[in-house]
Amino acid sequence: MNDERKVTIVREIEHWRRSKLLPDQYCDFLLNLYADPDDDGKSSRSGSSASAAPVIGKAIAAVQNATGKQWLLTFGTFTLISFVVLYFSRFHPALQIAVVLIGLAAFLRSGYRLRSRNEAAALTFTSIGMLILLGGGLYILELHGIADWTNRVLIVTGCALFWIVYGIKAKIHSLHLSGWLVMLMLYGWVLSRYTSTTLWFEIQLFWLPLSILFGWSSWFFHRWTKPVSAVLFVTCALAWFMPELYTAVILEYTVWLQLQLLIKIAVGGGLLFALRKQWMVWVA
Repeated sequence: MNDERKVTIVREIEHWRRSKLLPDQYCDFLLNLYADPDDDGKSSRSGSSASAAPVIGKAIAAVQNATGKQWLLTFGTFTLISFVVLYFSRFHPALQIAVVLIGLAAFLRSGYRLRSRNEAAALTFTSIGMLILLGGGLYILELHGIADWTNRVLIVTGCALFWIVYGIKAKIHSLHLSGWLVMLMLYGWVLSRYTSTTLWFEIQLFWLPLSILFGWSSWFFHRWTKPVSAVLFVTCALAWFMPELYTAVILEYTVWLQLQLLIKIAVGGGLLFALRKQWMVWVA
C-alpha cells in the first residue's frame, strides 16, 4: 500500500513539474523525499534530464501564457526592426545616425541590465551594440559616397576610443583591450599608407617606443586601477611583437623574420624575468 502511495505521489509531482505548478527545484526536493534508495540512480538521471529539458518547456509555457499585450509588443518590435532594416538607406542622414545611436543605446542598456544575472548574455548584447556602432557608421559613409580613407579612419578611431572609455567605465576588460587592439591596427594602417621603408631597424623604431609608452602607462595607472593597468600591460606586450607582424602582413617581407622573432621573444622574456617584482605589482 505504501508503495502504491509513493508511486501516486511521484506521478503527481511529475505532473506538477510538467504543468509548471511548482518550480523545478521544489519538484526535485519532493522527489528526493519520496524516492526509494534503490531508485537513486534513476532519480538522478531523471532529475538531470529534467533540468536540461525544461528549456524547451519553459519556452512553450512562455508562449502559451503570453498576454495579448506581450504578443503585440513582440510582433510590433519585429515589424519595426524589419521596417528599419528594409528602408534604412532611404532615411535622412540625421535619422540614419539617430537609428544607429538608438540601437547602440538599446543594446548597451540591455547588456547593463543583464550583467548581474548572466555575464555571457550581457557581454553578447554589449558586443552587438558596439558592432552596430562601427558597422552602421561605415555603412552610412558608403551610402552617401564619402567613404574615403580619412573618414573611415575617423569612424574607426572614434569607435575604438568609445570602446576603451566604455570598457573602463563598465569594467568590461575585453572591450577595453579590443579598443587598444583596433588602435594598434589603425597605427599600422597609417604607417603602411605614409611610409615605404622596409629596413628592419626603422620598423622597430616605429613600434618599440609605443610598446614602452604602454608599459609606462601600466606603471602609472596601477596605483589607481589594477584592471586598467593589466590591460595596458597586455597591450604593451602585443605592441612589442607588432613590428614582426607588420613586416609579415603588410610588407610581406620574411627575410630574417624568424630570427628577429626569436630574438624579441628572448629579450622580452629576459625583461619580464628581470622586472618581475615590478610588473607583477602592476597587474595583480
